[in-house]
Amino acid sequence: MSSNTAAVGPVPDPELAKLIFDRLYDIGFDGRGMTRPSYGEGENRAHALFDEIAREHGLEIRRDWASNLFITLPGCNRNLPVVMTGSHLDTVPCGGNFDGAAGAAAGLLILCAWSTAGFQPERDTTLIVTRAEESVWFPVSYLGSRTAFGLLDADALETPRSDDGVTLREHMQACGAKPEECGTAPVLDPTKIDCFVELHIEQGPVLLEADVPVGIVTGICGSTRYRSAVIHGQYAHSGATPRRFRSDAVMAGASMMMALHADWKTVEAAGEDMTLTFGVCQTDPAQANFAAVPGKLDLVIDIRSRDEALLERMNARVIEQARRVEAEFSVRVELGPRTQSTPAFMDETIQKQAKDLAAEMGIAVVSMASGAGHDAAIFAGQGVPTEMLFVRNENGSHNPDESMEMPDFLVGVGLLERLLRQRAS
Repeated sequence: MSSNTAAVGPVPDPELAKLIFDRLYDIGFDGRGMTRPSYGEGENRAHALFDEIAREHGLEIRRDWASNLFITLPGCNRNLPVVMTGSHLDTVPCGGNFDGAAGAAAGLLILCAWSTAGFQPERDTTLIVTRAEESVWFPVSYLGSRTAFGLLDADALETPRSDDGVTLREHMQACGAKPEECGTAPVLDPTKIDCFVELHIEQGPVLLEADVPVGIVTGICGSTRYRSAVIHGQYAHSGATPRRFRSDAVMAGASMMMALHADWKTVEAAGEDMTLTFGVCQTDPAQANFAAVPGKLDLVIDIRSRDEALLERMNARVIEQARRVEAEFSVRVELGPRTQSTPAFMDETIQKQAKDLAAEMGIAVVSMASGAGHDAAIFAGQGVPTEMLFVRNENGSHNPDESMEMPDFLVGVGLLERLLRQRAS
């Protein structure tokens, strides 16, 4: 093998790309979209697929105690800090086939192409295929990345998965992981990682609007979330209970949501960056009906921003609004546990390298922030020089209609290949 930094390098195989996405589709299709639960059968089979392809191409394979998959092409000098790329293979329920999978597939395609061409970089180049990135299954963001850096609290092992109530510990054990090793030395040492670059589909419309295939990410939003908020009112007859006697949970929730929405508009008008979402707003179907004043409302609150101080301000407003509607509507608000993730900023040097390489390759790009969270946030938070590349994707994400075009994907993979090769050489 030989090291080579030429502008034109090994070209990832489009047929292998198609095979990977077709196989992932077959593994995850639920009749409407993709469902590959964290530490479930679909994620296991997807990891097995990547293991199989990597072995066929002579790449090194290892797993950590949490069953994250590491695929490595050895470098000439194995003592140098490693270049890393990667993403995840789990999905939200009834999601799309490209969220996470595009980045994992991109890394595998590049390492397979390098191995097939006999190209050996100066330093090890590793693809990490993480477990359990989607926090919809367990109330922990970027679970696999956290475990790799030794950041998982052992208490999290006892949390139940949202669909079946079985604990994370039990699901890990069923997948061949070793949760009893939680708290041992981290698998990844930030000082031994040169960089981490994650390719991912864009999960919004910015690249579509700009009509460019690739985005260079500047930062990843942090979040404040209340996953199990409940407003308790009093069920009463809808016709026999005047307004002054009501404890209407739905009206209290509506008032609270609209007040926070007004705060969001104020934040936007001031030029600040934030999103606010109430992803769940539901009454109890067993008790709610047209003839009853609603006595209970379940809410899920999600606030995201790159500004940590703004997240704290909005969290204070959530609490203020909860207290206000309690007094105004004679209800009781239980916000429940608050979960958080910290904003992450991408490495400016790698951003410039990516932009320069894109210009050399004739690829139009735009710089943009990521409103969605990603494994890259954990790497950046540990001090690893980190960057993300977004690939244009129609119809958003976390739904069955994700629609990344293969030509756009291959453009993104080509840019990622040049960037990894430059860093690894």
